[in-house]
Amino acid sequence: MNFAAQFFYSRYLSERLERLFSPRPAIKDSEERDPFWERDELRLGPSQPGTSHKCGPLSNGAAGRRSTLIEPERLKDFGEEELLNGDVRVHETRMMEAPEIKLMDPPKTRRLSEFRTVPRPPLQYLRFEDISAAAFRIQSGIQKTPCTYSRLSKQYGMEIYLKKEHLHYTGSVKERGVLYLLTSLTQQQRKGVIVASDCNFSMAVAHHAAELKIPVFVIMPSCCSSPRLRIYRDYGAMVISYGSTGCDSQNHARRLAKENGYLYLEEDEGAVYLAGLGTVGMEIYEQVPKVDAVVVPAAGQYGLLAGTAAAIKHLNPEILVIGTEPEGFPLLLQSLKTDSPIKDLHRNPNKKLFGDLQERSLGTQTFQIAKKLVDKVIPVSEENSLVAMLRFQEFERSTVDTEGAMGLAAILAGHLPELRGKKWVRLIKTAGTLFLQCVDRALVLDDRVTKFSVQLGEWPGDMAKLLDVLSREDLTEAHSPGCVCIQVECVVETRDKTQSAQLRKTLNERYPSICWLDR
Repeated sequence: MNFAAQFFYSRYLSERLERLFSPRPAIKDSEERDPFWERDELRLGPSQPGTSHKCGPLSNGAAGRRSTLIEPERLKDFGEEELLNGDVRVHETRMMEAPEIKLMDPPKTRRLSEFRTVPRPPLQYLRFEDISAAAFRIQSGIQKTPCTYSRLSKQYGMEIYLKKEHLHYTGSVKERGVLYLLTSLTQQQRKGVIVASDCNFSMAVAHHAAELKIPVFVIMPSCCSSPRLRIYRDYGAMVISYGSTGCDSQNHARRLAKENGYLYLEEDEGAVYLAGLGTVGMEIYEQVPKVDAVVVPAAGQYGLLAGTAAAIKHLNPEILVIGTEPEGFPLLLQSLKTDSPIKDLHRNPNKKLFGDLQERSLGTQTFQIAKKLVDKVIPVSEENSLVAMLRFQEFERSTVDTEGAMGLAAILAGHLPELRGKKWVRLIKTAGTLFLQCVDRALVLDDRVTKFSVQLGEWPGDMAKLLDVLSREDLTEAHSPGCVCIQVECVVETRDKTQSAQLRKTLNERYPSICWLDR
């Protein structure tokens, strides 16, 4: 308490004491008489000099002590009391209460700011700065693949450019993401890496890890073909055969990685890996000026689509990004319809054409990027993919697989009429490892291979006459005709659909018993 407060408090106390003990003025007749004060007057007598009107003598300016006797009439307000020798005896009455209950401690007070939820900025999963940093990091280890004008442009009335990512050392665009991933490893992680799947990702890891002097181990099941294992050894990897299935080799690889402190790698949607894949989008934007659209294949693994879309949309949001995927396994299309990534799609795609798609899944982050940046997703049938693969072989002299040909397959099926007369880039991401297995099927679907059986007579020269008819049609023998008694089965290759129709007409007129076999 400061000095001013003490001063005012002392004045207030003095005034109150003065009001309490100062003599009162004479009571008028109209005022109420108080027996309490009359008792004091009777005991002290009339006022004398040096004495107060109703109190004892003054001492040092303060009133003397008042008598303890109180008039009985005044005690009725305080309860039953007795007067003994001028003292007051009070009868105390105690109240019996319940035992005291100890309350719990009050809750600790919290500041208002602790109850507020401070909104945090959304985490940007894949930034263009990461893609640019990846492009700078891998420029010495990855060649800039060409993006050339296609001879198919005039045939389909549009400017088609082919980004030939199959020209990488391992024949796959995944080298971009793998190299950036390996260069980003810490010194402890460079102790050794392990892969356990026979795919383009594992081949890229084997090649670039050996180039970076990182020990690389490839765990493969015993059923893996010897030529594939030889490729891994040629890259510089140590190949170990273990188990009879892919699950056995993967479990063994994880156990080896844990016991020896190695890094087990498998293709996922990590930001570093996607940033490396996104560098292809930067190259497309640089190589093809004023491009209108980019078509990216996506068959079970959508990292390339997400990375390319992130780079293209940052450089020019007006460029269309279109994804293509197999009609028998539309994982992204179904996920966009349900607005959530589907983990298990119950479909049965053709494994000979697209590999084992059932083991692949769409990650949450990749789905969010594709949902935000991809303009259109087109499902492509297997037949159109096979025919498009054949077109690449004939016009571009390029061997690509069905997945790499899905962009052209969408054009063949008429799914992209908005690109007519515009400039667009088709990304070819893998080489055709299954080309020889699919070429016969592609020729049949394109009405280029005709298979039939005909009943010949028993007269000599009937076989020669049949061969003479086929030779005049200028056909290519796709399969040596076989003769069982008088039943002949032939497989011939024609130039196009027109020649196939003409052949059917000629043989139907000459051999009424001819039977055209199913394709």
